[in-house]
Amino acid sequence: MFQNMPYEGTRNEQYTQVLSQLKSLIHDEPSAIANLSNASALLKHFLSDTNWVGFYLYDGNELVLGPFQGLPACIRIPMNRGVCGTAAAKRTTLLVADVHEFPGHIACDAASNSEIVVPIIVDGALYGVLDIDSPLKNRFDQEDQQFLETFVHILEGQLAL
Repeated sequence: MFQNMPYEGTRNEQYTQVLSQLKSLIHDEPSAIANLSNASALLKHFLSDTNWVGFYLYDGNELVLGPFQGLPACIRIPMNRGVCGTAAAKRTTLLVADVHEFPGHIACDAASNSEIVVPIIVDGALYGVLDIDSPLKNRFDQEDQQFLETFVHILEGQLAL
């Protein structure tokens, strides 16, 4: 179904291609684990200069590691702790240019230098977060944020509490 091919066109055109691929991957698939697994693989393949792409899922108390691509990671993240816990608690996207300057940053991968975390909200309730790390500082920008928020919004339509 999918082949390892480079994305072409402008950045916006490439983002549009990925969003279309996500819609195709999750269409009529009820399994959240399958959808999140394919979503993390799709993003890891597409996004250059990333070392970790995945999901932490909210269990009603804390964030627990979900499907991901990258090195083994922290399993549990308390709410309001690190970039993921803070983004989850505030229910807002956090784009961090230099994680070493973020108070309470949790270093799951020593190679990570920048990070973006997008909360996943289903039926008004926190479902989890999309977490993406890069070994480069300032890897993510507002265009990435807008794309990833749209990506998560598409996923939210297929997830159930």
